[in-house]
Amino acid sequence: MSGAPATTPETSPATAALALGDDALVLSHRLGEWAGHAPVLEEEVALANIALDLLGQARALLSLVGDEDELAFLREERAFRNTQLVEQPNGDFARTIARQLYFSVYQHLLYGQLAAGDGPFAPLAAKAVKEVAYHRDHAEQWTLRLGDGTEESRSRMQRALDALWRYTGELFEPVEGLTADRAALREGWLAAVTEVVERATLRMPEGPQGGAWAAGAGRQGIHTEPFGRMLAEMQHLHRSHPGASW
Repeated sequence: MSGAPATTPETSPATAALALGDDALVLSHRLGEWAGHAPVLEEEVALANIALDLLGQARALLSLVGDEDELAFLREERAFRNTQLVEQPNGDFARTIARQLYFSVYQHLLYGQLAAGDGPFAPLAAKAVKEVAYHRDHAEQWTLRLGDGTEESRSRMQRALDALWRYTGELFEPVEGLTADRAALREGWLAAVTEVVERATLRMPEGPQGGAWAAGAGRQGIHTEPFGRMLAEMQHLHRSHPGASW
């Protein structure tokens, strides 16, 4: 019996939903690690709110693929499709802000593109882009404060930007099932990040994105060493009490 080929996750928006959902889920967990450790109470609340926004995005995206709890807590490391940028450890506050700057500018521009279209992610993006606008503003304002602050804060912010630069190239690689103008996205991202960095009296990292070695195979399930430890912590409770309800 002839007919159209069955739709599979590899050739459908499910692949993109998994990638975007994993980005949001992993970064949400990283930001949640600041609970009880943020430099001031106001930042404790701000980072928690950003983490909750990202968690909400992750739930909506992963539910397009399957059971959100199973996808979050029962998959092995190689099955996650998040970029390597979002899994990087928090480090000091400047490193967290550099990671947020790089990712939130990208996510804001991407969701803006998706919201303007008529694809399967348009409704979700239209809602999420408003949340991500705040995430972006938060990261930009802290980049300015740290870069144009004390000698110590400026030095830490510059080191953080340099250290995480090698992971940014992966943000602009094609994702199966995701319709986006990657060239425009990358151009807009670079212009926006450069403008903030220069206003903060800092310098843009040197060299091509990717750094001295080709970082960025997270979309293929290859992750950096800290991710395995983070995943074990994130999944511990669910795996220890399978089927439990609270």
